[in-house]
Amino acid sequence: MNLEDIEEFVLSKVRESRLPGLSIGIVKNGELIYARGLGFRDIEKGLPTTPRTIYGIGSITKSFTALSVLKLVEEGKLSLDDSVDKYVQIKLNPRGTVTIHHLLTHSSGLPALGYAEAYINGVLGLDSNWLPLSTPEDVLAFMRNAADWAVARPGERFFYLNEGYVILGLVIKRVSGMPYEDFVREKILKPLGMDRTYFKADEVLRDPEVAMPYIIDREGRHIQSKFPFGITSDGGLLSNVIDMGRYVTMLINRGEFNGTRILGRELIE
Repeated sequence: MNLEDIEEFVLSKVRESRLPGLSIGIVKNGELIYARGLGFRDIEKGLPTTPRTIYGIGSITKSFTALSVLKLVEEGKLSLDDSVDKYVQIKLNPRGTVTIHHLLTHSSGLPALGYAEAYINGVLGLDSNWLPLSTPEDVLAFMRNAADWAVARPGERFFYLNEGYVILGLVIKRVSGMPYEDFVREKILKPLGMDRTYFKADEVLRDPEVAMPYIIDREGRHIQSKFPFGITSDGGLLSNVIDMGRYVTMLINRGEFNGTRILGRELIE
């Protein structure tokens, strides 16, 4: 493996896209064999990125949500064939029953309803449209007429659906009897030793090495922004290369990390 070529390639893409900076890691044979930062975590203060730098990981959060659902399946507390409305009072598709599996695989028959875009734009002040959704229950209220937008039978077509993963977070909360964030923390983060992976603003504010979020405008200028804290199960986690190396290793090992089993091999696969 030629690390110099990898670094040169990554740096060329950082320059091309005008990213302030990033952190990268390589996992091999169950170990994080390489990790480093390139560029700045804070341009104004001249602070460099490192393997410990915290970033929002966006929709990779959905994999933690899916893992949590499968953990509840393993514990016998739900089935992937269960109807969503068994746990959440909403009718999603008049053309058929939407199951947990359909939400996991973005095959409910509902196209994207635009909640995430409106929510993020509102929080960041990027749009005059204001959609104050601070909880998953607010998203349910937003989706009350979602069935009117269904364009396919459940299982028939793929439509990426952020809202579906918000609902899965609610299902996890109601089936497990604990907040979604606590379930992920207890069942995934703590067993893997991911002690610098966060959901909440107060946790992030206590960490000394968090990347400043930036918006890159049409002229390529870097404008300081903020992370859209709030609804979590579709995209609210923040993490770092070292913690995510542990997570990736667990997935490569089909559910096990350093002798700790997070989920059964068959369910991972």
